[in-house]
Amino acid sequence: MWASLRNIGRNAESGGYRRYAWTGADADCRLWFRMQAEARGLDCEVDRNGNQWAWLGDPLAGDAVVTGSHLDSVPDGGAFDGPLGVVSSFAALDELRRRGVEFTRPLAITNFGDEEGARFGLACVGSRLAAGQLTVEAAHRLRDGDGITLPQAMEAAGYDPDAIGPDPARLARIGAFVELHVEQGRALDLTGDPVGIASAIWPHGRWRFDFRGEANHAGTTRLVDRRDPMLTYAETVLAARREAELAGALATFGKIAVEPNGVNAIPSLVRGWLDSRAADQDTLDTVVAGIERAAREHAGRAGIDLDVVRESFTPVVEFQHALRDELGVILKGSTIRDTGRDVPVLGTGAGHDAGILSASVPTAMLFVRNPTGISHSPAEHAAEDDCVAGVIALADVLEGLACR
Repeated sequence: MWASLRNIGRNAESGGYRRYAWTGADADCRLWFRMQAEARGLDCEVDRNGNQWAWLGDPLAGDAVVTGSHLDSVPDGGAFDGPLGVVSSFAALDELRRRGVEFTRPLAITNFGDEEGARFGLACVGSRLAAGQLTVEAAHRLRDGDGITLPQAMEAAGYDPDAIGPDPARLARIGAFVELHVEQGRALDLTGDPVGIASAIWPHGRWRFDFRGEANHAGTTRLVDRRDPMLTYAETVLAARREAELAGALATFGKIAVEPNGVNAIPSLVRGWLDSRAADQDTLDTVVAGIERAAREHAGRAGIDLDVVRESFTPVVEFQHALRDELGVILKGSTIRDTGRDVPVLGTGAGHDAGILSASVPTAMLFVRNPTGISHSPAEHAAEDDCVAGVIALADVLEGLACR
């Protein structure tokens, strides 16, 4: 499976992946998913929001156990973030069939669309729409960097943008959703465990900072006469680092747009996007407020106009304790454990479809060890033995939940 997926959307220069929603690479990933499903005799369907479902058993029976993740990527992302969960889901089904178990509940494997938000700037679009956390009107307003709207992109890919929207009847038929994901940190590497269970997803959001100054000639305008928004933006980046360090949180300016974007021109506009995450809501609020306060102070001194817009926000997600505890009991007796210790339970600052669905469906997550902690990069990695341990763990969980 890895071999057949490896080259889809891969950039030859960076070695990373550019699998953006409703592009050719996305279509190739969707075809790969359908072929894997059909090869296993699963019924493959696409819901109204473009999410793929591969079913074993009757989808309408209810109380289904669902697993899976996503196949899209961030710009020049790694091979494991998302795809490991989908590949492991198919491999876990293969393992369960090898064991000869009898399924007592319907089982589905999913590929949620546009999880990373790399093209339209909003993460988890497919699951947000299904869960009613993104309105149709707001979705239709989404645009990519070239000005193409989400409806235009869906239509070009052969999907009906007028059909999107909440899907409560489908979600009501799911009894449990378990998402396996490569860990995006080093907690498991530090504990020496190949697999862990998620406890919660930190609250997190994205804010756009628009710094407006005055365009002018870089070679003739005196420093004292400049209204350069780049300087205020730079001060704000440093302030973000300070505020995050003080609070034990995370704050990152990872995307920037500059106008007129000329080497010999002082910018008129610098637009930066802040990503901030913390273990609790109060800490996150404190960090973002501190960053905005510093930005406004610097902007005021430099004569720069500043607008701050919150573009997305996800509150803290506590995965259902009963399901999480059930996974712990199942995995304590799994062959992946040889120490007698409980499987570690850890929080994460990364958002996932499981977090979005948790408001509608009992959800849980498994993490597979990432020895470097690097993610959203071509250097992202998980050892083969750990990936196999993840498959066995997921198979054990699915057997415990869906089989006799």
